[in-house]
Amino acid sequence: MSELSYETPKPKVIAGATGDWELVIGMEVHAQVKSNSKLFSGASTEFGAEPNSNVALVDAAMPGMLPVINQYCVEQAIRTGLGLKADINLFSQFDRKNYFYPDLPQGYQISQLYHPIVGEGEILVDMAPGIARNVRVERIHLEQDAGKSIHDMDPTMSFVDFNRTGVALMEIVSRPDIRGPEEAAEYVRKLRQILRYLGTCDGNMQNGNLRADVNVSVCRPGQYEKYQETQDFSHLGTRCEIKNMNSMRFIQQAIEVEAKRQIAILEDGGEVDQETRLYDPNKGETRSMRSKEEAHDYRYFPDPDLLPLIVEQSLIDEIAASLPELPDEKRTRFVTEFGMTEYDASVLTADTENAAFFEEVAAGNDGKLAANWVINELFGRLNKEDTALADSPVSAKQLGGIVGLITKGDISGKIAKDLFEIVWTEGGDPAEIVESRGMKQVTDTGAIEAAVDEVIAANPAQVEKAQANPKLAGWFVGQVMKATGGKAAPQAVQAIVRAKLGLE
Repeated sequence: MSELSYETPKPKVIAGATGDWELVIGMEVHAQVKSNSKLFSGASTEFGAEPNSNVALVDAAMPGMLPVINQYCVEQAIRTGLGLKADINLFSQFDRKNYFYPDLPQGYQISQLYHPIVGEGEILVDMAPGIARNVRVERIHLEQDAGKSIHDMDPTMSFVDFNRTGVALMEIVSRPDIRGPEEAAEYVRKLRQILRYLGTCDGNMQNGNLRADVNVSVCRPGQYEKYQETQDFSHLGTRCEIKNMNSMRFIQQAIEVEAKRQIAILEDGGEVDQETRLYDPNKGETRSMRSKEEAHDYRYFPDPDLLPLIVEQSLIDEIAASLPELPDEKRTRFVTEFGMTEYDASVLTADTENAAFFEEVAAGNDGKLAANWVINELFGRLNKEDTALADSPVSAKQLGGIVGLITKGDISGKIAKDLFEIVWTEGGDPAEIVESRGMKQVTDTGAIEAAVDEVIAANPAQVEKAQANPKLAGWFVGQVMKATGGKAAPQAVQAIVRAKLGLE
């Protein structure tokens, strides 16, 4: 957990006709394992391939085909568990989850119910600088993904693409610790960030590589505290699951809509049915998909084609030793090492690309100044131009060169902005551009004194005003900077102006 100090955010309260209600939210996030081949076959996991081209015989459930575990997928699940500070189970087991659906050719899904590979962990969800909630992770289990049903290619028929069938999924199940829509979205965002740092899931929600099922219930104030004391879920109210959410914005909207629906039912004297629902963003409503199944409805039993999975502690230790610096630790280091604000550190550690870019810029330079230039000048320009960091016309080396020239006093902040524009549009080495175009800052006090004397001599009336009101000395500074083409060192100009006007 981060060494920074945090307060716990308050739960979201919704006012109803009969009093206040609080939200209770749990998440089941399905993260597609980043691997070249599937969980139980050697078929490719490439996204966007021709339909049904990445399908092995075992994926298609051909008779006599047996699954063979992909060790790399197991290692990726362990890596994820370690990144979430979770317990890794040396013994785990695959079970068959039996249900029929057209995109599930076997008629069952190979999953882990009774003995998951990863046990309890935690995620620190940042809500604002100094405010965060610690969300407990109950378990992570490995399972197969299903195929994809396609309903919009023909008015009378549906099609099935089995390319995704058998791709390894990590189902990451949280405790009901999330207390509001914004927290739910931030939880998914933080989990996605950690997975991307670890390299275990690319987190592409648009492609369906990261999907969230959101469990929502409402209860009266004080009931959640009773649940914490007793671990009796009845205090939390009946939950409904909103299935397959692939957008942070839709997650927030769906929770708000579903909470209000449940409150209306309860305040009208009804009971909330435990069920699975879908969110329709166009209509702004959730609608029933099916009644919520329990474990016994799926007739789980150990998969007879797969032996229990035994993991050696030495493998866990090896993976633990190879873990990268994770977002919370990196953010803490940026704050302490570079003296930046927690907000700036959060922006720079949002993903691995941002962090690596910044560290290259900051190498040998003032870290706080480097952060300012990366966030305000570069990121601001990239956002304006709708350009990704990977496509930035200004490289980390070039930006580091600009920051270095400021730090050494070779150029002022104003000149640096002009230099940044040149590098953005024309490219080139910043130091060479400054030298060849005569952009170097004037630090010769003799030359600056001469410019100050000239401005003072030409403006005697303004001299009297400035001597009567020292705040007006800034006018002289501006005139000198203008006369020198912005090349004079601003601090030197200010000091000489004040001395010449007798303001010291």
